[in-house]
Amino acid sequence: MVKLTRPLLRAAAAAGLVLTVGIPAAFAAMTATTVTDLNIRTGPGPQYPTVGLATRGSTAVIDGCIEGSKWCRIDINGVRGWVYARYLTTDFGGSTVVVQERRADLAIPVVTYEAQPRDPVIVSSGDALIGPVEEIDPIVPPATVRTYIASNPGETVYLDGEVVVGAELPQTVAVRRVPDYNYDYVSINGQPVLVEPATRRIVYVYR
Repeated sequence: MVKLTRPLLRAAAAAGLVLTVGIPAAFAAMTATTVTDLNIRTGPGPQYPTVGLATRGSTAVIDGCIEGSKWCRIDINGVRGWVYARYLTTDFGGSTVVVQERRADLAIPVVTYEAQPRDPVIVSSGDALIGPVEEIDPIVPPATVRTYIASNPGETVYLDGEVVVGAELPQTVAVRRVPDYNYDYVSINGQPVLVEPATRRIVYVYR
């Protein structure tokens, strides 16, 4: 399932500005499954705006992936954009495999992204969200927590990864305490998240 608004549909069209290299016709039918709620972005990186949210278990058609990158272009229910390949799985010889880990075996085509003049630029910390994503109990934070974070946002940290529930933050990422609450918070890739202090795993993403 993909959640979209009309302005974001226009942004999704812009996400198709790529040059594809040697995609065989038979590959068009290859599908993958999202293992968690996953952002669909206008470009191959955490700094690009989101055009939708692929909920856990969504079926995506893979167009291809960028060489030497963890980002792939997909199509979900007609919405085309970029996702982090660590959170896509597919069938390979009767077994479920992570797309990022078996790209060569899966013979996924290479695509290249054509940078646009107004593309956002970031200075990445060089860290990555540590995977794989683990199953965690969902939480529903009170509205007062969101109000506090909005009043005390702090700086955004950009990581070479994607913001998903269950992912572990590197020790180098400084988190902030929410007063009288069980979870810390930090803004990752432009999205506030709540973090379990003991495990440093993301337990909630504000979208």
